Amino acid sequence: MKSLRTCIILALIVVSQGFQVKLYAQPSQNKTGYAPINGLKMYYEVHGEGAPLVLIHGSFMTIPMNWEQIIPLFKNRKIVVAEMQGHGRTADIPRALSYENMADDISELLKHLHIDSADILGYSMGGGVAFQMGIRHPEQVKKLVIVSGAYKHDGWWPETEKTFATMNADMFKGSPLEDAYKALSPHPEKFNEFFTKTMSIDLKPYDWTEDVREMDIPILMLLGDADGIRYEHANELMRMKGGAKMGDFGEMSTSRMAILPGTTHIGMMARASWWIPMAEEFLDNKKEPGVFME
Repeated sequence: MKSLRTCIILALIVVSQGFQVKLYAQPSQNKTGYAPINGLKMYYEVHGEGAPLVLIHGSFMTIPMNWEQIIPLFKNRKIVVAEMQGHGRTADIPRALSYENMADDISELLKHLHIDSADILGYSMGGGVAFQMGIRHPEQVKKLVIVSGAYKHDGWWPETEKTFATMNADMFKGSPLEDAYKALSPHPEKFNEFFTKTMSIDLKPYDWTEDVREMDIPILMLLGDADGIRYEHANELMRMKGGAKMGDFGEMSTSRMAILPGTTHIGMMARASWWIPMAEEFLDNKKEPGVFME
């Protein structure tokens, strides 16, 4: 247990080391701002033109940490990114941090931007928010791409889930993760509170299986073979959506799954050049016919 906790800490630190206090350049045609959303002053950016795609970051992440290298890889898309409650430039408010509340925030942001509906892509914590977007606001969701996310708490490997309760802000004192928080947060002195509140969402049991089963939204589930998410969790999703069977002799599911080799939970971002083409094919309604279905 101790070694696993250490690995998670080191992985988070490695990700945060890529953060630059000097933020990446914003081309003049991109839009940035703060939106009044459910009591938040929510920081957001809009990049490019085309069909809208919302990217929702993971726990402790910010737009530059999670998406700086990924946004340019999506061609011909209007990319909408935001920093969730308490993250980055979006100050915390006296409200529980929950997947449901964050999904409601994304819903209101789309309304603020006059976007009727969009494809939603969420990573890790953002994957849970994306699932809740599909559950709570299906009229605003075209398709979901879930990158290393879970729809119930035991979707994580048991040893990973147990480790969450042992982590605290003191482990990250003086780390690049703390530096990244202090560089952007309107309240840089509140790192301890931020860390504790962010961890709290994965310390409470949740299970959205039946809600996800009833969702009439195509889902692409992406994870690594060394991820924190169980393979069985993704396979159960495919079974719910009519997949997990040979597609050559019948109708294929509109949902899809991919497991990337040699890839960890944190490593999914480094493998973006692998999975973004899969995501684009899925979002653009391209479907490879079965051998006997042409």
